[in-house]
Amino acid sequence: MTAAGGSGHDPAVTDRSGPLNGIKIVELAGIGPAPFTCMMLADAGAQVLRLERAAPGAVERGEEARASGAAPHWDLLNRSRTSVGIDLKNPDAVELVLSLVEQADGLIEGFRPGVAERLGVGPETCLARNRRLVYGRMTGWGQDGPLASMAGHDIDYIAIGGALWSFGRADSAPVPPLNLVGDFGGGGMLLAFGMVAALFEAARSGEGQVIDAAMVDGAASLMTMIHAFRLGGLWNEQRGANMLDTAAPYYEVYETSDGQWMAVGGIESQFYAALVEGLGLAGDPSLPLQQSRDDWPAMKERFAAIFKNKTRDEWTEVFDGTDACVVPVLSPWEAHLHPHNVARSTFIEVEGAVQPAPSPRFSRTPSVVSKAPSLPGADTVSGLVEWGVDEDVVSKLRESGALS
Repeated sequence: MTAAGGSGHDPAVTDRSGPLNGIKIVELAGIGPAPFTCMMLADAGAQVLRLERAAPGAVERGEEARASGAAPHWDLLNRSRTSVGIDLKNPDAVELVLSLVEQADGLIEGFRPGVAERLGVGPETCLARNRRLVYGRMTGWGQDGPLASMAGHDIDYIAIGGALWSFGRADSAPVPPLNLVGDFGGGGMLLAFGMVAALFEAARSGEGQVIDAAMVDGAASLMTMIHAFRLGGLWNEQRGANMLDTAAPYYEVYETSDGQWMAVGGIESQFYAALVEGLGLAGDPSLPLQQSRDDWPAMKERFAAIFKNKTRDEWTEVFDGTDACVVPVLSPWEAHLHPHNVARSTFIEVEGAVQPAPSPRFSRTPSVVSKAPSLPGADTVSGLVEWGVDEDVVSKLRESGALS
């Protein structure tokens, strides 16, 4: 496990570290935001046990793959934790979950409202077994409200939360920003914050609680600054007509001569001056004032024509080391090669898979990727034994069908 493209601090090691070392979390496996939460907690040192439905033979295939040195499972969101194959429709499996809850600090589930209760592992039941438990719930719409039981995806949650409308140019429809705002920013990351906050409080009070993390709530929260700008008269309600949403010539993406792109963010006056100098326009009397909004469209056309005169690499060299806030737009597949990312080990390579390193960074208790992602159920025996479940009990659970 090495840093991708360079040396320096290597946040990918085989032993568990991080500020959450000693915290135990039960993960009832889902997709997207909840696994991202668990990845963050596990990278930060928490001992997370992922319980998931595994297809017949998955355990054996996983053990064979590890023995042969085969590449790890591709789902990077499942890194740094063990996978136990379980059938939650089996009463013995439900009792196993509750016994694990008794020694856990937290539990995370991403089912629709009411599903965990029907399975017998809802918050009331779990907190009755462990009153210090922090029970994290990840949904799109939240645990209540008229949309709570309706299906949805990131695009739906950020649409209702008021975020999607803001992405796009004045003459185009809103553009989905991948699934970063709802699933991961407003969902998984805020649930991770909620878990850590509640774990901190539980350590003082001795009482657990339930966290209702809804992606629609999180997406709305991420828009707080834009609401503040509007209240302060700094934001036009028309899309694509503001400083940060493609209207300003100094906060834009420009195409280069080789069909690549440069990102420009020279907002402050001193940074704008460096931008203008790099473009060869310093002292040009025909250049309007930076904040002359009526002139922004013409200024953007002029900047765009200039950027088309050089390649991305040539413009990168022009602005390197300046405060113009101009950098190349890198694809996800080349970002790990940028000198800054190499120097900081922003990306790491774990068993042949290049991926983002844990973030944020801790000076004394660094986060690490403790293991590559497992195939579903590949760690059923070892994972449960590590949590203190007797091997004979594991064998009986497998015989009863509780472990898939």
